[in-house]
Amino acid sequence: MAEVFGSRSLNDKEGGLDKDGELKEARRELEEWKARFEKADDVKARLILEKLTEDDAKTNAQQEMNACVKNQQKIQDEFNESMRTVQDEIQKLTRYNQDLLEKLKRCQDELEAKKTESRKLKQKFKIYAQIPDTEVKFISPNKETREEGDEDSQPIRGVFTISQRAAVLLQGGQALITFEEEKVARQILKIAKCSVSCENSSLDVKPRRITMDPAVKFEVHLDVSRKELKVSNVPDVMPEERMKDRLEISFSRPSRGGGEVEKVEYDKNTGTGCVTFLQPGVTESLVLRGRYDVELDTEVKVKVGPIYEYQLRRFQTFCGCPKRTILLDDIQDMVDEEDLQDHLEIHFQKPSNSGGEIESIKYIAKPKVLQAFLCESTEEKDDSL
Repeated sequence: MAEVFGSRSLNDKEGGLDKDGELKEARRELEEWKARFEKADDVKARLILEKLTEDDAKTNAQQEMNACVKNQQKIQDEFNESMRTVQDEIQKLTRYNQDLLEKLKRCQDELEAKKTESRKLKQKFKIYAQIPDTEVKFISPNKETREEGDEDSQPIRGVFTISQRAAVLLQGGQALITFEEEKVARQILKIAKCSVSCENSSLDVKPRRITMDPAVKFEVHLDVSRKELKVSNVPDVMPEERMKDRLEISFSRPSRGGGEVEKVEYDKNTGTGCVTFLQPGVTESLVLRGRYDVELDTEVKVKVGPIYEYQLRRFQTFCGCPKRTILLDDIQDMVDEEDLQDHLEIHFQKPSNSGGEIESIKYIAKPKVLQAFLCESTEEKDDSL
C-alpha cells in the first residue's frame, strides 16, 4: 500500500513537473506570439501609414496629372486656335497673293495693250519714205536791198513740206473700188450684201466704208551754217588746248582748202569740234569733201560735215473716209485672182446693180496683204487708188 502511494506520489510529482514545463513552454510561446503580434501590429501600422502616405501621394499625383491634362488641353486649344489663326492668315495671304498676281496679269495685259497701241500710233505718225534727189536753187537777196555783211552772216535756209499719203491695209479676200461718182459709192454702201455672178455660181460680198489711219503734213525749216564746220572722229592724242591749236593751224591752210579761222571749239570726251571760218565759201567746199587731213602727232583724216538747225512747223493731222472708194469684204477665192477682180469690176459697173463707172479696182486673194495708198485727185479734190 505504501509502495502504491509512494508510486502515485512520485507520478504526481512527475506530472506536476510536466505541467509546469508545459506552462512555461506555453508562456514562452505566448510571449513569442505576443512579440510576433506586436511586431505584426507595428508592421500593420507601418503599412497603414505607408498606405496613407501613398494614398496622399497618389491623390497629389492624380491632382497633378489632372492639372497637367487640363494644362495640356488648354495648350492644345491655344495651339489649335493659333493654328486656325495662322491658317486663316495664310489663306488671306494666299488670296492676296492671288489677287496681286491677277492684278499683275491685268497690268501686264494693259501694258502690252498700251505698248501695242503706242507702236500703232508711232507707226501712224512715222514716215518712211525715200526722198528723191532734187536740185534746189538758192537765190540770194537783191543786192540793192541787202546790207553789207548780210551774205556772210545769213545761213542757207530751206523750207520743205512733207505730206503723208493716206493708206489702207488691204487684207486677203478684200477689194478696193474707186468710182468716178460719189453717189455710186453711197448707193453701194446702202446694200448689206451684194451677190456677184462668178462663172456658174454666185459670190456674196459685203460693202464697207473705209476708215483711214490719220495722215500728217508738216514743214521742215532748215538753216545750214555757211561759216561753221562740224569736225568729228578726232583721236584723243593730246590735251584739249593743244588740240584746238592743231585744228586751227590745219584748217587755216589754203593749200588744203582751208581758210582763215575765227574760232575753234573742241570736246575731248566725244572727239568732236566746231571750226568757224571768217569767209563762208570755205565751209561749203570742205563739206563736199567729207574728209580733211589734220596734222597731229601724225597726219590724221577727220570727218567734216555741215552744221544745221531744223524746226518742225505747221504740223497737221488728217483723218476721214474717202467719198468715192469703198471696201469689199468676205470675198471667197472661187477663181483666179485676176478673173475674180474682172467679175467684181463687171458687176459693180452695171447700173442695174446700183453700180457705175469705175476709176480703179484692186483685189488680193488670201493670204496676201497689201498697203494701198490713196491720192487726192486734182479735179474733184477727192481720194482715189
